[in-house]
Parts: sequence; C-alpha cells; structure tokens
Amino acid sequence: MFKPTIALTLFLFLLATLFAGLGYWQSQRKVEKAALFEQFENAPSLDIARAVDEGRRFARIDGFGHFDTERHVLLDNRIFNGRAGVHVLTPFILGDGRVIMVNRGWLPLPADRASLPDVPTDGGSRTIRGRLNYLESDGPRLGDPDQFDSERWPQLVTYLDRQPLEQALETTLSPWIVQLDANQPGGFGDRTWKAAVMPPETHGAYAVQWFALSAAALIIWIALSYRKPARDEDTFEENA
Repeated sequence: MFKPTIALTLFLFLLATLFAGLGYWQSQRKVEKAALFEQFENAPSLDIARAVDEGRRFARIDGFGHFDTERHVLLDNRIFNGRAGVHVLTPFILGDGRVIMVNRGWLPLPADRASLPDVPTDGGSRTIRGRLNYLESDGPRLGDPDQFDSERWPQLVTYLDRQPLEQALETTLSPWIVQLDANQPGGFGDRTWKAAVMPPETHGAYAVQWFALSAAALIIWIALSYRKPARDEDTFEENA
C-alpha cells in the first residue's frame, strides 16, 4: 500500500529539490567555464595599450618598458608539483609611463617564511609578452585583508588588492596583470597559465552527481512510502 507520511514527504522532497538545484548550478557553471576556456583559446594578439584600454581579458599582448628592480610581491599558496611556493609579481613601467604588474611565475617558498626568496631582476628596457588577466584576486577569502608596507620588499601576501598595493608602491596601477609567457626571459618556474583552475568537465561531473542524488532521494521516498497491509487477526481462527 502506497501511504507516504507528511514528514517523510516534506523532508525527502526538500532534499531532492536541494540536490537538483545544486545540479542545475553546476550545469550553469559548466556552460560558463566552457565559454571562459573558449575565450582563452581564441584570444587575439594585441598591443598592451589597446588590450588594456579595451579590457580584453586573456589577450596575448606585448609591451615595451622596464621592470622595477626593487619592489616585488610574492603571492602565497601557489602549489607546483606538490610543493608550496609563490608567484612573483613585479611592477612593469611601460613606455607611456603606465604601470602594470607582471606575474613572472613560480618560486619555491622556504619553510622559514621569515626568509623570503631573492628575486633577481634585470632593469633594462625590454619587450614582454604574455596574457592579460584581472589583477585582483577573486573568489571567497578567509581572514583579514593583507597589509602592505611601503618600506619592506619583497612582500608576502595571500590576496591581491589594487588599492593598498598602489599605496605601498606610491603609484597608480593598471587593473590588469600580465601573465608572462613561458618562453620569455626574466621569469621563474612554472608559467602554465589557464583560464581557470577547474575545467568545464569537472563541473559537468559534479552536476551528474547532484542530479543522481536528487533521483535517489525520490526513489527512497517511494520505497519508504510503501507499507505492508496489517494482518487481520479476525480472519484466522485458532484450532481447538
């Protein structure tokens, strides 16, 4: 006999709705990530000034100028081959006077964080090539914002925030950053840049899992709602 209880129905239908909603959200994230990866793969090659002015994220750029040899930012919690390290970010002064940060790649971080790695830098004029991306860190954050000190370089930070970095550097920064190409001199370690850490396929797999859990909740509701009919004792007579 199919006889679901109100409590069971409400609980499992709420659970199924939640799982279905998460599945839909992951499906949307898959579509968004696919578009982002396509944008990355098909990005045009532009002069850095034009790419910055037009806000062309992921554009392949080249720009002429020179590095600031004294001031560097070390972006913490960057993992490469299972080892903790940092991304090295250095101001680059363009020919027109504008300043843009350049991500020069990965360096290992010593166990003693009071001893930061040296950042050798050639201050001569050069043309750099790389990818244009957002300067500021995105995504959820834990803890208080990093504090920059204009007298202490290099500086180890967890997140990038444009305004306090500008104050420490005492200059106006572009809202963009250049991710230096792997074949460019003046860089370090790993420079395998991606549109995002998680590819579209992973979001698709998560969506399938959430939809499967939603279906499982409905199946459980059906299974638990069936009850065996009570045995009618009056139909049986005890033999004397």
